[in-house]
Amino acid sequence: MQRDTQWTTDAIRILEADVQRTADTHLIKLDLPCLDGIDIYLKDESTHPTGSLKHRLARSLFLYAICNGWIGRDTPIIESSSGSTAVSEAYFARLLGLPFIAVMPECTARKKIEQIEFYGGKAHLVARSDQIYAESRRLATELGGHYMDQFTYAERATDWRGNNNIADSIFRQMQLEPHPVPSWIVMSAGTGGTSATIGRFIRYQQHTTKLCVVDPEHSVFADYYRTRDGHLTRDCGSRIEGIGRPRVEPSFIADVVDEMRVIDDAASIATIHWLERVIGRKAGASTVTNLYGALQLASEMQQRGEQGSIVTLLCDSGERYLDTYYNPAWLASRIGDLTPYLRQLERFQASGKLA
Repeated sequence: MQRDTQWTTDAIRILEADVQRTADTHLIKLDLPCLDGIDIYLKDESTHPTGSLKHRLARSLFLYAICNGWIGRDTPIIESSSGSTAVSEAYFARLLGLPFIAVMPECTARKKIEQIEFYGGKAHLVARSDQIYAESRRLATELGGHYMDQFTYAERATDWRGNNNIADSIFRQMQLEPHPVPSWIVMSAGTGGTSATIGRFIRYQQHTTKLCVVDPEHSVFADYYRTRDGHLTRDCGSRIEGIGRPRVEPSFIADVVDEMRVIDDAASIATIHWLERVIGRKAGASTVTNLYGALQLASEMQQRGEQGSIVTLLCDSGERYLDTYYNPAWLASRIGDLTPYLRQLERFQASGKLA
């Protein structure tokens, strides 16, 4: 295929202009008097134009594919996604005038599907989360399109050494804080691309920070971290949208991770409602999986008499999940009783101990 040099140049300019219009995201410090000398921060990625952490990834994936010559003037874009990446990719596809199809599990939140359609994309639904890969490849072949494949390319599309990646942003924003070099950064994994970027950046910059990756139930990443068995699979997908996978994704780089923890889904969802009382805002479930892991680490640091800072991510807004994680009927049927974890979080807020 002959390269359309002018289209490539124009496309990169459009994507770079979008960066210039986008301010950095905020770093929110939680007000938790129960912690003595331990500060917890949320990097609020929900303020991107498409409302989530995946805005960064989608831009990087488009630039990577365009510069590799995989996307041209009329190339249909196909992606396998549970929602947020697809929303962001639909936004960038519209910027470039390209058709976009997201291959998604049927259980994806309706609000995300509506957002994809708002940006001019289409949702192609499949019954099971493990069917999205093969169906995306089939559609790309049938339509003569490009399968973006975030689960393979996320870890390499972002420049982890350069400036303006999420890790660089965190460390720049922390410079004037009481503990400017975090003791821990806590991140959950969907593709594994963000954890790879953060882990590599920490090592490249020679920071003492450790990276903790938290995993929801029904995900293989924690088991893979322990066993290094790349053939692990699960029969069902994660109930925490956007994170956890039924197979080991190529973009998950276990060797940059210092520790992994599995967080009960009920603990994550209880933390959604606890966090809303703390900051007055609704957050998505991946955010509070991150946060529950951060609270565990803070509690353990306090018991050891340590001080320091912990940074994690507010990945997207809870407004996308009003029909699920904020719906009592849905919670009762899918997650169960949150009371034990809500009481635990109340005790934590009084004592700083999460046990």
